[in-house]
Amino acid sequence: MNLDIIAQLVQILKDAPELGAIEVRRGLFGSWSTVRLTRAGHETNASGQHMVVAQAPAETAPPSAAAQRAPAAPGGAVSAPPSQLLEIKSPMVGTFYTAPEPGAEPYVKGGSRVAPRQVVCIIEAMKIMNEIESEVAGVIREVLVENSQPVEFGQPLFRVDPHA
Repeated sequence: MNLDIIAQLVQILKDAPELGAIEVRRGLFGSWSTVRLTRAGHETNASGQHMVVAQAPAETAPPSAAAQRAPAAPGGAVSAPPSQLLEIKSPMVGTFYTAPEPGAEPYVKGGSRVAPRQVVCIIEAMKIMNEIESEVAGVIREVLVENSQPVEFGQPLFRVDPHA
């Protein structure tokens, strides 16, 4: 593992106070790595910690700037300037789902009002469906991810206008 990746992991820990730890394990001859993220203060399993495990190739390049850009608001909706909008970010690596099951109505969509602790989507990780809750109140202005698309840790999922 090179120092750039270690520095990025340390920065993630600094920027995300909800994280308690990041553990990285490498396989034989560097053929694979496992990254385990532990959320601090959340009791979601028997050990009292919320854990997400993601496997990736040992040498991964950081995402390109183009991959980090968010798509425009669906339907060309006019939104408040980005500085006024708060983001709901993915707390884990996994697959993003807008609804509890195929064919069901989405939890939220553009224009929906959300409250703290309201479920806004599901992220599937390691065959476990994790309900993601809003930490803010306001109106969803942008849904940044398509249904059934993979998401990364810290990737913005929604933009919320807290003043609406």
